[in-house]
Amino acid sequence: MDCLEALKTRRSVRKYKPDPILESDLQEILNAGRLAPTAGNFQPWEFIVTSDKDTIAQLREATYEQQEMLATSPTVVVVCADPKRSEHYGERGMTYFCLIDAANATDYMLLAAHALGYGGCWVGGFSEKKVRKVMEIPDNIRVVSIMPLGKPAEGEPWDPPKRQLEDIVHHDKW
Repeated sequence: MDCLEALKTRRSVRKYKPDPILESDLQEILNAGRLAPTAGNFQPWEFIVTSDKDTIAQLREATYEQQEMLATSPTVVVVCADPKRSEHYGERGMTYFCLIDAANATDYMLLAAHALGYGGCWVGGFSEKKVRKVMEIPDNIRVVSIMPLGKPAEGEPWDPPKRQLEDIVHHDKW
């Protein structure tokens, strides 16, 4: 699948088959995150991978128990950011750039998963404190996303309407 096709066809998948992700595919997905663009090439991301059902259940609780998709996902990646790696850019680097960079990594992994025939979803609604406790993440590290991954269950993912280009693009000035 080429890049533009992946961008046009990727959707958030919220129900998964129980089949595990092939280790070689998981490595490709994680490597895609590693290759994401980053401010100053400081690469502030850290990825925590789990397939442990008890851990995934605890992560689900940390999402205010609204994320049923975690109940069916065979693998979950927790994407984190280390603000110290972006301190070259001062306060903005440590509070903003590191999060944007980890967000880029999340998107790259979601696109790679789609290209390999898997689905995923960006989960951003969670208690960072609870996720930090479940995954034993140091206090200085920020949790950016929880990403369930797996083979999509039957049925097409929801294809939400998107705003048209003419509604969002401004030329020369606002």
